[in-house]
Amino acid sequence: MSEKTEKTDVRLSVFKTYKLYVGGKFPRSESGRVYEVTDSKGNWLANAPRSSRKDARDAVVAARKAFGGWSGATAYNRGQILYRVAEMLEGRREQFVREVAEAEGLSKPKAAAQVDAAIDRWVWYAGWTDKIAQVVGGGNPVAGPFFNLSSPEPTGVVTVLAPQDSSFLGLVSVIAPVIATGNTVIVIASEKSPLPALSLGEVLATSDLPGGVVNVLSGGTAEIAAPLAAHQDVNAIDLAGADDVLAKELEIAAADNLKRVLRPQPVDDWSATPGIDRMTAFLETKTVWHPTGSLGASGSSY
Repeated sequence: MSEKTEKTDVRLSVFKTYKLYVGGKFPRSESGRVYEVTDSKGNWLANAPRSSRKDARDAVVAARKAFGGWSGATAYNRGQILYRVAEMLEGRREQFVREVAEAEGLSKPKAAAQVDAAIDRWVWYAGWTDKIAQVVGGGNPVAGPFFNLSSPEPTGVVTVLAPQDSSFLGLVSVIAPVIATGNTVIVIASEKSPLPALSLGEVLATSDLPGGVVNVLSGGTAEIAAPLAAHQDVNAIDLAGADDVLAKELEIAAADNLKRVLRPQPVDDWSATPGIDRMTAFLETKTVWHPTGSLGASGSSY
C-alpha cells in the first residue's frame, strides 16, 4: 500500500509598488527615497515614494505643458472625460474601499460610504463643466452704446494640498473642481494616508484624461509644498491640507508672484453638498466690450 503525501503550495503575496504620477507616467521619486505608510493601528501597509524638490519642478513642467490643450478643450468634452474617470473609479470601487478603510481606520461599510460619496462627487463636478460659465459669466449693463460680456477662464497651474483627514472623499473634493474648469493640478497627497491618492493616479492614467492634467506627489507635505508655493510658474495654491503654521508660511511664499491662494477653512465637512466656491476660486474673468450701432464692428477686451 503506497502512501500519498499531500503537498501544499505556499504562494507568496505580491506587494504593490506605489509610484508618483507625473505627466501621465509613473516615475519613482528622483531622490530614490521612500517612507513607511501604516494603518490606523500602526501596521505596515506599503512604502510610498518621498518626493523631492526636483519631482515638484517636474510636475510643474508637466502641468504647464498640459494646460493649453486642457483649457482649450470644450467644456462639454471636459465633462465627458471627468465622467469617464467616475466610471473607472466605480470599476475599482472595492480597491478604494479597502485602502480607505485601512488609511482611516473605518469599518468596511463606512469606508464604502466614503468611496461612493467620492464617486458621486466626481460625477457632480463633471456635470458643472458646461454650466459654470453661464452662472458666473453673462452680459453686463453699461452706460453707452456697447455690448459688455464677461466670461470665466481658468487660472492656470494649481497646487493642491490634499486634506490630511479625508484620504479619498476630501481628495476628490479638491481635485475635481480645479480640473473641471480647465486648470491643471499638482496634488500633494495626504502625508499620513497617501495610498488612495497614488491609486487615483492609476485610474486617471487609464481614463481619457490627458497626461499632465493631474500630477500626484507623495511625501513630506511641507517639503514638497514649499518650492511649489514659491514657484514662478504656479498660478494658484489650495491650502486645504495645511495646518495653521504651514499655511501662513506658504501664503507668504506664494505672494512672491501674486498667486491666488485658497485658505484652509476652520472646519471642512467633506461630506456636505459642495457649492461652486472651489471652482470659482481658480477662475479669472475676461470682459469683452463691443460697440453697437454706428460705432462700427470692431471690439476690444480687457
